[in-house]
Amino acid sequence: MKMLDSQELNRYKRQIILPELGIAGQQKLKNARVLMVGAGGLGCPVLQYLVAAGVGFIGIVDDDTVDETNLHRQILYSAEDIGKNKAQVAVEKLSVINPHVKFSAYPVRLSMQNADQLFRTYDLVIDGSDNFPTRYLVNDTCAVLNLPLVFGSLFKFEGQVSVFNYCGGPDYRSIFPEPPGIDEVPNCAEIGVIGVLPGIIGTYMANEAIKVICEMGEVLSGRLLCINALDGTSNIFKIANSSGSEQKKHSIQAGTINKTGDEITAEELIHLQNNKAEEVYLVDVRENYEFEDHNLGGVNIPLYELQDRINELPEDMTIVFYCQTGQRSKMAVQLLKEIFKAKVYSLKGGMK
Repeated sequence: MKMLDSQELNRYKRQIILPELGIAGQQKLKNARVLMVGAGGLGCPVLQYLVAAGVGFIGIVDDDTVDETNLHRQILYSAEDIGKNKAQVAVEKLSVINPHVKFSAYPVRLSMQNADQLFRTYDLVIDGSDNFPTRYLVNDTCAVLNLPLVFGSLFKFEGQVSVFNYCGGPDYRSIFPEPPGIDEVPNCAEIGVIGVLPGIIGTYMANEAIKVICEMGEVLSGRLLCINALDGTSNIFKIANSSGSEQKKHSIQAGTINKTGDEITAEELIHLQNNKAEEVYLVDVRENYEFEDHNLGGVNIPLYELQDRINELPEDMTIVFYCQTGQRSKMAVQLLKEIFKAKVYSLKGGMK
């Protein structure tokens, strides 16, 4: 264990005087080993704040290079860095912010071949990736190694934060048991993202990491924080601690749907709508402006208003949630299926 020196005690004085953190907490930060997956929009603010807070050793995994389109939100970089590897540039710049922090840059793509070896030397993993294959790989590797995982994600004006695999708590598959299809979910290059949102979500992620390391406060384990930067709202949803490995797909049997899964295909939805034995209630969980622009019919209840408006949903009908890509509707099902009597499904692939 490396002890804090007098210079560090003075440097971190303003947070050391917090009774919830204290010298003991600062010592835990100094001895912590944190792995940051992704040094992009989320990685930049996470890394800057953890370095400033005094985390002792930080590893950064990213094989991507700085692009001009990154600069409006990845504020650790400048025009002079275009074309350079993000992990290596990040280490170079972060070392200037705090010389007391040690770094290791991994300018490689995370894969099934290297994930286990990279993760096992760290105490905490933070996921700032922007694609589902990496997200599931990070989650599953942390689950196998029993490592806590701080998670964040972005979608246009919306962001999410949670802590997975913490003290026996749920993991990412408890919300989304299986990844979407390759063409089902667009990335920020296709749909855009407001530049300040990664900063908002990234600082929340850094805060969760500090709480996990210092063992203070109430960690966002079993809870998903959702923030909408467009209307200034935020909500926290509870996550059931259930494994996604038992998730089953729908199949049509005797003219009806096998009610063991959570998703319904477009073909199954049409079949169900034509089957007079069951009434279907369509709910678009996108934002109001998205619904007004184009929709598949039904009613519009934005995801973040769903729990407050649950009394508007009929319990004697089959409810099908839909959104643009099928991700928000999946979350709607996860939020309601344990507390709502009606049969609830997510339209697979969404409107896309």
